Amino acid sequence: MKISEEVSEALKGGKPVVALESTIISHGLPYPLNIETAFSAEEEVHANGAVAATIGVIAGEIIVGLTKQEIEYLGKAENVFKLSTREIPLCLFKKTDGSTTVSATSFIAEKAGIKIFATGGIGGVHREAEFTFDISRDLEEMSLRNIVIVSAGAKSILDIPKTLEYLETNGVLVLGYKTNEFPSFYSRKSGIKIPEVYSPSDVAKIFNEKNSLGIAGAVLVANPIPKEDEIPFADVELWIDEALSDLKGNKISGKAVTPYLLSRLAEKSNGRTLFSNVNLVRNNAKVAALIAKEL
Repeated sequence: MKISEEVSEALKGGKPVVALESTIISHGLPYPLNIETAFSAEEEVHANGAVAATIGVIAGEIIVGLTKQEIEYLGKAENVFKLSTREIPLCLFKKTDGSTTVSATSFIAEKAGIKIFATGGIGGVHREAEFTFDISRDLEEMSLRNIVIVSAGAKSILDIPKTLEYLETNGVLVLGYKTNEFPSFYSRKSGIKIPEVYSPSDVAKIFNEKNSLGIAGAVLVANPIPKEDEIPFADVELWIDEALSDLKGNKISGKAVTPYLLSRLAEKSNGRTLFSNVNLVRNNAKVAALIAKEL
């Protein structure tokens, strides 16, 4: 694992560091929006007093703190591995390129000594999981990692009630950042109530209390998309129903499901979901930086 000089010095000096994932670069957004979003997330972290550490794998080497050139490379490269934790050894063995999901980023960030990680939305329990058993590795990984994760809730293409039940079963504490309702990615609401916290200091104190008690697992901070970027819940649900119908017709499964559904939502919304995605990522990076400073 290679840690960039800036990130290494920050960690040694006890300065705030925020981990950022790379799946959004290679699988989440189209070029060149993917690269622009990665850069803007890093800029948001720096503007709010922390050091950004975008994580990825290039030619079989884990990198914590990708350079701008390396981010551009991952954003343009073809056949980049979409890495959950389990595929990391395979990617290193094959000496190939990989982008890290929430699970892989959480694992690597903890290994590097980074306490907080910002993403867009977590993976979760897929709709009709009672038939497909399709549940993201992100959820299980959160039960193992001692880290704070800031996200705009779970991706709206998922079964959000089942996702929250799974997190509860696995002991992952979910907190609403200035909200008492779990956000659903493009929308600020889901109808599911969660405990509310009011400041970055609140999150840091709760995380430290958890650690002092020796309780395992991550703290998930659900940070709603800014109001001006929100898409009405009913609109998104309509598009998702149509996209799921398309999915069944194309016999897509496994890791390809989420990128496919997100791309179909972008088409059906005439790009509105892409715009919202970019802004919620930036907003999460900002809040993560503020929490990192408190930690």
